[in-house]
Amino acid sequence: MANITGRAQMILGHGIKSKLFGAVIASAALSGHVTVANPQHGIAMYGAPALPQDFVSLPYANPDAPKGGTIVSAEGGTFTSLNPHVRKGSVPWQLRFLAYESLMGRSYDEPFTLYTLLAESIETDETRRWVEFSLHPDARFSDGSPVTVEDVIWSYETLGTIGHPRYHGLWKKIETVTQTGPRKVKFTFVAEDRELALLVGLRPILKKAQWETADFENSGLDVIPISSAPYLIGDFDPGNYVRLMRNPDYWGKDIGFRRGTNNFDEIRLDFYADGSVQFEAFKAGESSSFRELNAERWENSYDFDAVQTGKIVKSIIPHQRPSGITGFVMNTRKAKFEDWRVREALISAFNFEFINQANTGGRQERITSYFSNSVLSMEEGPATGRVLELLEPYSDSLIPGTIEGYRLPQSDGSARNRRNIRTADAFLSQAGWTVQDGLRRNAQGTPFEITVTLKQGDTESQSMMDIYQQALERLGITLTTEVLDSAQYKERTQVYDFDMAYYRRGLSLSPGNEQLLYWGAYGVEQPGTRNWMGMNSPAAEAMIAKLVGSTSRGEFLAAVKALDRILTAGRYVIPIHTSSFSRLAHVKEIKYPQRLPMYGDWIGFLPDVWWYEAQ
Repeated sequence: MANITGRAQMILGHGIKSKLFGAVIASAALSGHVTVANPQHGIAMYGAPALPQDFVSLPYANPDAPKGGTIVSAEGGTFTSLNPHVRKGSVPWQLRFLAYESLMGRSYDEPFTLYTLLAESIETDETRRWVEFSLHPDARFSDGSPVTVEDVIWSYETLGTIGHPRYHGLWKKIETVTQTGPRKVKFTFVAEDRELALLVGLRPILKKAQWETADFENSGLDVIPISSAPYLIGDFDPGNYVRLMRNPDYWGKDIGFRRGTNNFDEIRLDFYADGSVQFEAFKAGESSSFRELNAERWENSYDFDAVQTGKIVKSIIPHQRPSGITGFVMNTRKAKFEDWRVREALISAFNFEFINQANTGGRQERITSYFSNSVLSMEEGPATGRVLELLEPYSDSLIPGTIEGYRLPQSDGSARNRRNIRTADAFLSQAGWTVQDGLRRNAQGTPFEITVTLKQGDTESQSMMDIYQQALERLGITLTTEVLDSAQYKERTQVYDFDMAYYRRGLSLSPGNEQLLYWGAYGVEQPGTRNWMGMNSPAAEAMIAKLVGSTSRGEFLAAVKALDRILTAGRYVIPIHTSSFSRLAHVKEIKYPQRLPMYGDWIGFLPDVWWYEAQ
């Protein structure tokens, strides 16, 4: 058994050790292993993978892309750790995707389809109660050692017990992990759940020999990981930069999933304590690209010389993914936000139409639901058909608007927003918050005060809050903002120590078990989840169970649309703007394929399929 840490030993000793390694020992009788499935090169949530077994490359990758060059990214904040798999510390987010590999890899041109990576093949039965992987015989870590079944089992055990909380939910659904051959590992699940066979292929695989004598849970900058990934951490300066170097001996450079990807020789991440200087660094030629989120600035702030001379190119990248949710989340763990009427009042007072005109010239549309801009979005008006059938058993506990239909309040675009302010006043009074001596107070006389937590450099949010503050003053509510550096912001939000905070949560075309990490009751008290609002909704959890257990596309769609209604009518977030395309400005030397994935500018698009082409 691996010597992870004292705490891990204690955790593993209470049943987990016997669950896993007992299963490994029991697998000694390998000759008795029988399977009813056939090895495959990929797996889809519904139907079959789109690409054949001998595919040359992903459809949105250029298999003939040249190798070489350097790309520099300007990042806001700092970092205190190189281990993205534990809750402790602030880590460059790119390390999760560039410095580690998993058994399978995701195609961003299909809603949810995986193709083999560290695994050579995947097998499962019709119910997907189990899944078995055969490791690729050439899979190697950067030190030349092979990736083994032992590494796989150790990685799942460690991440599932002392790793980041995002890994714990899947671990609880694994009944056994069994070595079934020299390069084979089988996962059996506690219940039928079609998505688990895919999710289990996406966990990072770590090198056991490197970590078994280290303090994995508390590691930071003390250990540079040995990885099987195309990029290695070359060197770093704490808080200033990290250099990722392409491994010339990378084991998987010729497999279809990797061909045409990971083309840069070096990826450098430069960190700036004040995030507001990222754009200035790009203008000064110190970084290679800038992802612009503000439509007004895209139109009016890119007139500097490098753009006019063609040294910088402005690219529009369309996508078909859901909007997700971006805005200001209300922490319902705080008593003042418990009542949905209070949350509706605060949304009504947020004059989006006026703010959008002031900040973006009115060029950006507002998020209308968590899955808006996609086929997963709830329909307007009352719930009907299968969506209604799914929601009706929970009708007594659902917030008004869930079944009847809910739309965000709209203003007339004027600064005064009189109608919505009157509506907000009425909702607050109904909820027991009345104006006393010029201030909004509850029955105990406690004034209504809100502190909004923002990250340093987030000037756009601060601008919104300046306008919002004036609106709330008319309701007798005091709003203040606190600005934290990235490390403080992460720590405070991970333990839910805030009233309101800027909140951004991307969602995919294949929502599944991760939705429990986002909206499940587990996150009300458990630190480190994405349930910043503290929602505790049995109806939402039932819809998540329904969507992950769906055996048909129609049932899946109904469950997601029902979940979208619960989230949107819950009024947990004051949503702001979205876009059905991304705005990327970049130096002319870096290129991307003309064929774009359905997810567009998604995680992995830049830099994975881009390349450097000197003029």
